[in-house]
Amino acid sequence: MNDPFDFETISTQTDDSENVDFFPERYRIGRSKYIVVTGGVMSGVGKGVFSASLAHLLTHSGFSVSQIKMDGYLNYDAGTLNPYRHGEVFVLEDGTECDMDLGTYERFLNCNLTADNYLTSGKLYTMVLEKERKGDYLGRDVLVIPHVTGEIKRFIRSVANSRPYDIVLIEIGGTIGDIENLHFVEAARELYVAEGRENVMFAHVTMIPYNHASGEQKSKPTHH
Repeated sequence: MNDPFDFETISTQTDDSENVDFFPERYRIGRSKYIVVTGGVMSGVGKGVFSASLAHLLTHSGFSVSQIKMDGYLNYDAGTLNPYRHGEVFVLEDGTECDMDLGTYERFLNCNLTADNYLTSGKLYTMVLEKERKGDYLGRDVLVIPHVTGEIKRFIRSVANSRPYDIVLIEIGGTIGDIENLHFVEAARELYVAEGRENVMFAHVTMIPYNHASGEQKSKPTHH
């Protein structure tokens, strides 16, 4: 009989691993490329039009392209948002009430998008909490990393895998530095690490203000 205090005989194996898999079925790294579009200094600098224009050019180059819009607010969708504060709501064919950027995507891609192309923090956390209640995380303590960022990556990969698409553009709403968008930005960084630098690139749309007093453009806000 083993001595319970003989530490050499006690197994250190555990099933409490945090190695959670956030890949859809039949997903293959490298099959799809990703372009993450962020904004800086101020909102309303044209990320949506830039993303849609880039998608349009890529489709005309022969690539199959889809787009995703991610917004940091905790509303489940844009249906309850004051249009004077947020902008006009766009309604997709499946009834999803979303950001107007998706209307721009549809016009530039000449296709109908669905709820799978739109993710808010509210929708994201609803998904995470529903999975936690069902026990999908196997009793682990559910955290922003790896679970919240992991579900963002699963959402992105699921869109890429649905056709599959050659390229998926992901626009992160707001600006870099907004606390409500940090989990989206971190997920994009993790995606870059997991998929490889040959499969993920970033485009940053930013304002370079002009200082009339000094007669020069100032890039320091963008540096920050």
